Amino acid sequence: MTQLVGYLLLFLAVGAGFIFIHLLAGKFIRPAKMDPEKATIYECGEPTIGSAWIQFDLRFYVVALLFVIFDVEVAFFFPWAVVFGQANALTRVPQTRDADPNPALTATAENDLLKTFQRDDPGAPVTPEEKKAAGQLSLIAFLDILVFFGVLLVGFAYLWKRGDLAWVRSTLAERAPPPAAPLPAPSAPPVRELVGAGHEI
Repeated sequence: MTQLVGYLLLFLAVGAGFIFIHLLAGKFIRPAKMDPEKATIYECGEPTIGSAWIQFDLRFYVVALLFVIFDVEVAFFFPWAVVFGQANALTRVPQTRDADPNPALTATAENDLLKTFQRDDPGAPVTPEEKKAAGQLSLIAFLDILVFFGVLLVGFAYLWKRGDLAWVRSTLAERAPPPAAPLPAPSAPPVRELVGAGHEI
């Protein structure tokens, strides 16, 4: 068993024990006096009014789902930013320690950066091949994030065009279109035609 697996098992055992001990302690310590008022269903502290079998506005679900989708996708920007920043910083590390130091990097930060890229000897000078590889990695990462952000913008524009982001919408706009304008009522024939036809006025 490796050391990592041991740490994972220890973490799981401590987490499960922590939850189990607290739930068990709460069951024995807290009073168990149930009454009809405690047994009532509530939502956000508000008393329930009417039946639960009512038509629910779908916009609540849509807005919550859109928030979760965009929130989770934005979280992918953080690991990308770390890798992109480190690759860009590696391209600016001086070739030798005697060269002009990079003002953006202290010696400790530079050593940490070189260790991140798993170099055999972090103190050794950075080779041109390593700088070239870091530059290519940063370029690929930049193009990747452009594609990723472009997909997000296309999805955002689609939702905007559909009207899913407009919370206040008129219910009249969602109903069936009104029928076509009615045909005008036929007008009565002129009086002369009625008199000429033998009708008395």
